[in-house]
Amino acid sequence: MRREHFHALISAERRSVGASFVRAGLRAVSIPYALGSRCRNTLFDRQWKKSFRVDVPVLCVGNLTLGGTGKTPCVEYLAALVRDAYDRRPVILSRGYGADASRNDEAMVLEENLPDVPHLQGADRVAIARAAIEELEAEVLILDDGFQHRRLARDLDIVLLDATRPLQKEAMFPRGLLRESVTGLKRAGIAILTRCDQAADVGEQRHWLESRFPKLPVATSIHQAREWQCNGESVPLAEYTNRPVAAFCGLGNPQAFELTLAKLGYRPSEFRTFADHHNYTREDVDGLRRWAETLPADAVVLTTQKDWVKLRIADLAGRPLAALRIGLTLLTGESELRSQVEGVLGDAPDREN
Repeated sequence: MRREHFHALISAERRSVGASFVRAGLRAVSIPYALGSRCRNTLFDRQWKKSFRVDVPVLCVGNLTLGGTGKTPCVEYLAALVRDAYDRRPVILSRGYGADASRNDEAMVLEENLPDVPHLQGADRVAIARAAIEELEAEVLILDDGFQHRRLARDLDIVLLDATRPLQKEAMFPRGLLRESVTGLKRAGIAILTRCDQAADVGEQRHWLESRFPKLPVATSIHQAREWQCNGESVPLAEYTNRPVAAFCGLGNPQAFELTLAKLGYRPSEFRTFADHHNYTREDVDGLRRWAETLPADAVVLTTQKDWVKLRIADLAGRPLAALRIGLTLLTGESELRSQVEGVLGDAPDREN
């Protein structure tokens, strides 16, 4: 089932008798899934399952739901903060979901934007944490998408919540997108609502979170476009607004990319989507080239940096291929986040001494 069809089904946008029966079936299946998740968390909470602590601080960026909440820009923000403000050597650790070789798309994006920050991927994050310390002399570990990976103990959990998909309306997978119960937020040190510029009810979501988890700080953020990257060059965001454009992406939330393009003044004549973490094959590239040939000769094809790092081509059928680079911008709660990080790492160094 395609992702958009699944979302339409679980959100009840599809209103047929058959869809209602499918939703009922998914809800029944979600009960054992929820019980399994609760049991696993209980085992860790009561220390019947062991968490392994390493000798350096561990900061975790994760979420409660399946699909994209914008973790990669947050990991980039956090790694740069650790490196620049605290003068520590960070190493990023991740599971590597979606990789068919040694690195997945998120690792390649981070390598492009943070070439001096090592990134290790592997299923056993305790093992790669130890390798990062012993072999790379890591001073801080940043665990990417690790909120449910409780074998590696962490000093701060930062949980991202997509504001375009309100948490209070979500259900447990497979009836919804929740990986675990919302009560898991009790383990978090801070929650960050992402894509707040694309949601109409951010205030309502903050109120719900603060009333249910009064001790949990809640920050708000946007994924802000920084620049286009085309043929190895940085290009201003408005560069292509007077040319015909088409776009494609393989994201967990492709609608977010569409909305970002609209805010930048772009209205693609065509918009193609692939599965999240899609690994582009030669056949895919040939298909994209045939598609691009149908566009006007002066058209520009737009995509995301996450997609481009797996293609690394300058054009499609002579139409320039431009990749959008984005970064996390905190609207509120930045001082609270820095305070939480400082509580783990200690005071930032005085660079005047």
